[in-house]
Amino acid sequence: MKAILLAGGKGTRLRPLTLNTPKPVVPIFDRAFLHYQIERLHQIPEIDEVILSLNYQPRRIEEVFGAGEGTGVRLRYVVEPSPLGTGGAIRYAAQGITDTIVVFNGDVMTDVDLPALVARHRDARARATIVLTPVYNPTAYGLVETSPDGHVTRFLEKPAAHEITCNTINAGIYVLEPETFDRIPKDVNYSIERAYFPSLVERGETFVSHIHHGYWIDIGTPEKYLQVHRDMFDGKFAGGLFTTADRTRPVVSPEARIDAGAVLEGPCFIDAGAHIKPGATIGPYAVIGRGCVVEEGARVSGAILWPNTRVGESATVDGSLVGRGCHVGRFARLGPTVMLGDKTSLTDFTQA
Repeated sequence: MKAILLAGGKGTRLRPLTLNTPKPVVPIFDRAFLHYQIERLHQIPEIDEVILSLNYQPRRIEEVFGAGEGTGVRLRYVVEPSPLGTGGAIRYAAQGITDTIVVFNGDVMTDVDLPALVARHRDARARATIVLTPVYNPTAYGLVETSPDGHVTRFLEKPAAHEITCNTINAGIYVLEPETFDRIPKDVNYSIERAYFPSLVERGETFVSHIHHGYWIDIGTPEKYLQVHRDMFDGKFAGGLFTTADRTRPVVSPEARIDAGAVLEGPCFIDAGAHIKPGATIGPYAVIGRGCVVEEGARVSGAILWPNTRVGESATVDGSLVGRGCHVGRFARLGPTVMLGDKTSLTDFTQA
């Protein structure tokens, strides 16, 4: 088996953070996001290759993952010559492949049971299987209707409120048979959601669903990006850096420097090379990236600081997203709606 990770998006909803960092490698605590998807794929030992379908800043993604060292799987990179849409990207990445393919959208964090998904696909002898997840408000997603036996009967992308007939949405995870890709035109922008899936229904092909009631989140907005960190702190998503049952305590790298008089209020995370100076406070749900410095009297709470950022003396950063190499001046005040792109410098006493 093969896996394709659709990692070509520009991450526009996370700008300015993604101007220099493609969304697939934004950090979730101390690891690039795609590490979590690749780790999930280890549930299926039959997968002998993971293909990263890239378009936006592909070199930066390759710099993070290389040939797959440390991931436990062989990686291959396929760069779209131009944006091909989800369907076009899958066909382009799957050239020459005849094996069953597991596909992940490059912005989904989930604990889906992949062996159960593959078993569902094989038991149904399906041409395609889609993971569905129930949500409170499906208008921002692709709504999927199914028959009582789980066959997909209708696929409606981002329905209006009056069109909602169920609460199961497209979770962005599929099992596909490559012989169905002949209907996808070559080298054009083609949507798997708006064109490929409806074609399966129209032709009466075996297209089944697998309902996932566990953890699922699209990390592509600032709110959801913050939320996934909070969820991991709270134990709603199992994995990553937490190895103990007690999630109320700070998680501090042994290579971080915590000066006497600094206050750590769990749960929080401090990465290697970070320096928390005397009188500084790291509050609940704060994530302090590698090499960050938090000066005397400063407070960081509920915020995410990407690597090599400095928070000045007596500054407050509360719920903000702060990119790499930023400088927050002395006595500055940053609130929950603030996002700073890489290398932003704020003068002393700034309020935002």
